[in-house]
Amino acid sequence: MLRLPRFSYLRPESVAEAAQILSEYGPRATVVAGGTDLLPKMKRGQIEPEVVVGIGHLPELRQIRATGDGGFEIGACVTLTEVVASSELQAAYRGYTRAAALVSSPALRNSGTIGGNLCVDTRCNYYDESYEWRKALGFCMKKDGNICRVAPASATCRAIASSDTAPAAISMNATVLLVGPKGEREVPVESLYQDDGQFYLTKAADEILVSLKMPSPGAWRSSYVKVRNRGTIDFPLVGAAAALKMNGSVVEDCRIVITAVGPQPLDVSQAARPLLGRPIDDAILEEVATEAAKPARPLDNADISYVWRKRMTRRAIEQAIKEAAEVA
Repeated sequence: MLRLPRFSYLRPESVAEAAQILSEYGPRATVVAGGTDLLPKMKRGQIEPEVVVGIGHLPELRQIRATGDGGFEIGACVTLTEVVASSELQAAYRGYTRAAALVSSPALRNSGTIGGNLCVDTRCNYYDESYEWRKALGFCMKKDGNICRVAPASATCRAIASSDTAPAAISMNATVLLVGPKGEREVPVESLYQDDGQFYLTKAADEILVSLKMPSPGAWRSSYVKVRNRGTIDFPLVGAAAALKMNGSVVEDCRIVITAVGPQPLDVSQAARPLLGRPIDDAILEEVATEAAKPARPLDNADISYVWRKRMTRRAIEQAIKEAAEVA
């Protein structure tokens, strides 16, 4: 049985206090809300904080509220289960709520939060192992080593993005509110990530993700397709989010975001240009999906071969667009 190491637990009374604690302790501290990703990694020695700062109890992080522009602001500690259960969010953002419903298992969605899923660690078969296994291998760039085991010539870690909700939020042009000791800032969800599996978040270490802001859906319809080994528990082998703006049967605009095929979610919406101004048909859909899948760079660091995952990226994009078009 793997046990948690010793650590100090602090329970701040506000987001500002939590950010100040993170600033004071620096790399020795980390934040916990649901803990579904952090705690197993602490047991395996992948993350080794001396101080854990709990924020799941803070009421300002636990609310879902409508905004004046017709959108919604979702607190970072709202659970995935609460998102899925919201009829208002279901009606406005089918792709996002579907992505939330496909994260892990029901038990973990009861604890896992929307902020935690946006910030969930990248994964790799050479990293997500016990300390003893990684030590026997010689460790890797992401933790304790200096080489990427899946791509030894790479100057950066190639662990892959594993958030289901991130691509769905990006496809809807969502933003996040970050709060740190220097104040607050609002940034697009897309800019929260970068092409490095080790330093995958652009968020400063002493910043806390406070909320996700979803704009008014307007005429946009969305969907999310997840490819994984089993129907529950597993991380995505490929994920594809699609959002369509329709005028009758004609596509006016289209956004496509893919995940689990590199260290960050990829916006491949430019590939959708042939769809614009016309109805969807199978031939044009296959052309768009083939072009949109080209930036995918799956490597041999997840279950199933990277060749199969590359092929399934195209199929997932096709299915996501079809499903988005069918949303009432």
